Amino acid sequence: MSKTLLITGGASGIGAETARRAGARGYRVAINYRSRDAQAKAVVADIEAAGGRAIALPGDMAREADIVRLFDEAERALGPITHLVNSAGIDPSRGRIDEYEREVITNLFAVNVIGLMLCCREATRRMSSRHGGKGGAIVNVSSMAATLGGRRGASAYAATKGAVDAFTKGFAREVAAEGIRVNAIRPGPVMTEMTEGRLNEPGVLAAVAASLPIKRIGEAHEIADAILWLLSDEASFITGAMLDASGGGYII
Repeated sequence: MSKTLLITGGASGIGAETARRAGARGYRVAINYRSRDAQAKAVVADIEAAGGRAIALPGDMAREADIVRLFDEAERALGPITHLVNSAGIDPSRGRIDEYEREVITNLFAVNVIGLMLCCREATRRMSSRHGGKGGAIVNVSSMAATLGGRRGASAYAATKGAVDAFTKGFAREVAAEGIRVNAIRPGPVMTEMTEGRLNEPGVLAAVAASLPIKRIGEAHEIADAILWLLSDEASFITGAMLDASGGGYII
């Protein structure tokens, strides 16, 4: 069976590493991005240089029309979508609740939650046996922040990931009998483009590493390999699960 994987937020970080490794495993890969055009095309070039097939497709996860177009264009170019990784996400500057601005919170939920849910909707319309599809697998990228409310100043971000977890569990039950498996992965601290600015502040990297039982920050490829396992037939009896890829969680 041919495998077509759509990855939102696939131009950088965990999404990009998942795309490269998926291409090497025989997936045809559609890489979505919002503004990282050069990076997305570089990931495509890496996949094609290794003998794989990939395309880069722009689209803003806060815009429903972009999401629908993204799925349509991916299928026209690569064939029916069989796998989806919802990796797109934003983590705005940190602050307490008394510092929140409505516009920031609205956009945070629009990208991290509503956009993800709409992607799952579009995938279901294509994958579900109820709609004539042949099934598929979806992985939603959550965060360990969902389990404890995040580190200081990250309560809003943590709330979006808590919503992702709750949605994943309910959604998985809704479509399990229709051939679709849905799971979430909850990374702990991982060095990516989104986190490196904060982690590279003096003393922060060492402090965060010390708060983990494994005593180090994760690497993007470690999360990517776990995502690809959840997508694979090796995880064929797993749906509605939350996989913590976190170095043991937090030391409380």
